[in-house]
Amino acid sequence: MSELFDEVDEDVRREQLKKLWDRYSIYIVAAAFLIIAAVGGWRGYQYLEAKKAAEAGTAFDKAVELSEQNKHSEAEAAFNKLVATAPSGYRLLARLRVAGEVAIRDPQAAVKLYDDIAADRSVATLDQELAKVRAAQLLVETSTYPNLLARIESETAPTATFRHTVRELLALSAWRANDMTSARKWLDMIANDGETPPGLRSRAEALQALLPPVAKG
Repeated sequence: MSELFDEVDEDVRREQLKKLWDRYSIYIVAAAFLIIAAVGGWRGYQYLEAKKAAEAGTAFDKAVELSEQNKHSEAEAAFNKLVATAPSGYRLLARLRVAGEVAIRDPQAAVKLYDDIAADRSVATLDQELAKVRAAQLLVETSTYPNLLARIESETAPTATFRHTVRELLALSAWRANDMTSARKWLDMIANDGETPPGLRSRAEALQALLPPVAKG
């Protein structure tokens, strides 16, 4: 009897499954198709993105080679092409390199390019900060100390990534402006920061030795 009941139960389940399939088969097939299409589309997208990145990497390396061969106009054109066509990562690297190439022939124009990167909210904060520092390096010999201070003082904070370089730039700018009080301030910050790179510390100590003695009150 138990075997008979089992056979009946199996027939009932089979009949129920058939009814469910007849009612919902089109939805099940459609869902399966959509899943397959989505997976295939994602795989295709990943392949195309990887291909674009590889092509951009090769083009970037060739542009760097042109720059190293002092073919700066050709390198600038190659980097500009990457700015227009490369994936976002290489696009930013290319923007920075374009500014570097332009700096060779027109520092002020390069400053404008770096400023554009620093103001671009789609760019990562670290890269914005790097662009600000690069612009300041181009301006240190021509800009006034107050102007340079307004540009990069925010990058001198104890946790700022480029604080060591920025403090040195401000010390040099203050020195050029004959503002020895400000120069001493930045040189002291360099000396008191335990993470200051050795080479930069040595340069700061040499400049500090040239400062006039502090007047005693």
